[in-house]
Order: sequence, then structure tokens, then C-alpha cells
Amino acid sequence: MPFERRDFGRRFGGNNAPKPVKVGEEYDVEITETGSKGDGIARIKNFVVFVPGSKKGDKKHIKIKEVRNKFAVGEITESSETPVKGEGSA
Repeated sequence: MPFERRDFGRRFGGNNAPKPVKVGEEYDVEITETGSKGDGIARIKNFVVFVPGSKKGDKKHIKIKEVRNKFAVGEITESSETPVKGEGSA
């Protein structure tokens, strides 16, 4: 009987679960953290979105540029002066 690795996908990033964001979608977000490289971090339905050029406390309108297994990257499209409602709504 051959040896099988049943957890291959989990160990090596093969997570095919649907992501809560898609490339091209736009959201109003609040930057709640700063990443190790200085990028702002927002969360949309608890999914991490890195937002270069922002800092903790900023409220921004972003467009999703890239989606990976565990995070996405957003680009600032305009500043949002109104309070953010929820975790990012389209």
C-alpha cells in the first residue's frame, strides 16, 4: 500500500476555499493594523487585505488588485471621509 499525504494542500498552501474578495471589487475600509513592511492592514469578513500607502486609523476606498490564499492586496482609489460601516461593503 503506497504512502499518501492527505494533508498536502493544507501544509503547502493549497487552500481552495472561496475568498470573500475578488480582483476588481471596491470597498470602504478602515486600516486597523500596520504590517511588518509598513503597509496598512484592513480586514474584510476577517480576510486580511494589505493596503500600501496607508496607516493605522485611515479610512480608505480601495480596489482589490490581487488575491492570494491567505491575503489580498488593495489599491487606494480615494479617501473616504465617512465612517466605515461593517467590515467592508461594496
